[in-house]
Amino acid sequence: MRPISIPSYIQKSWDIDFSSEETFQQIREAYSVLSMSSDVPEISVVIPAYNEEKNIIQTLYSLSHNVSSRSVEIIVVNNNSSDQTETLVLATGVKCVLETKQGITAARNGGLAAAKGKYILNADADSIYPKDWIEEMIKPLTQDENIVSVYGRFSFIPIGNTGRVTYFFYEYFADLMRRLNKYLKDEAVNVYGFNSGFRRIQGLQVDGFDHPAGTNEDGWLAVKLRDTLKGRLFCVTSTKALVWTSDRRIQIDGGLWKATLARLQRIFSKKQGAERADL
Repeated sequence: MRPISIPSYIQKSWDIDFSSEETFQQIREAYSVLSMSSDVPEISVVIPAYNEEKNIIQTLYSLSHNVSSRSVEIIVVNNNSSDQTETLVLATGVKCVLETKQGITAARNGGLAAAKGKYILNADADSIYPKDWIEEMIKPLTQDENIVSVYGRFSFIPIGNTGRVTYFFYEYFADLMRRLNKYLKDEAVNVYGFNSGFRRIQGLQVDGFDHPAGTNEDGWLAVKLRDTLKGRLFCVTSTKALVWTSDRRIQIDGGLWKATLARLQRIFSKKQGAERADL
């Protein structure tokens, strides 16, 4: 069952003081444990970032406090930020690489090229990750070679006027729409760049996140992995892997009800393909 309210451990990450040296020290210490000081990590968590100084520390705090038996590296891809994003990331001890070609596809490909892990997990700089997210997302890939890509569910942290109770019901509606996607469109439209994963060598084999015009990088990668490798996609439904993300994209789109109408129009349109079902 989805939570009605924001769990306390998620709220803690959301509310941290990103100007405090104590926060940076906590991230450095937690990340040191998570990475196991390994030169060859098993998992790479890749985060593209463009002017995310107001969000990136909360995200890194939550990811660094994940609990895993595997060595993990976190890579932030600075996509020509003009603010303090890179300075803040480096202060946490997390690796930051520069991608000068502007755009989310270039940033994700840059992160894939820099990653050393056997497994890649995609994250975003405006999301909070529960402590078991890494383990729950990686588990299907380690247990079944036929699974070529995993993706998960998410809930909203309101920054606008829409409350959590309203989002609670909307999220169940969105879950229903995603199930319909599997039959009316393509399951790959359910794959989001802030909550998905794959094997690095297979991602490189299908040319990473490159995609045709009119499609999106995250869903199209899932299509390439599935169709080229004759595998399948897998939805991680455990609440331990439920990602919490800002509703800023919904606010940009004009609010919840406009976003809902747009979703319905996409679901029942005749247009096919791996286009991303926007939040």
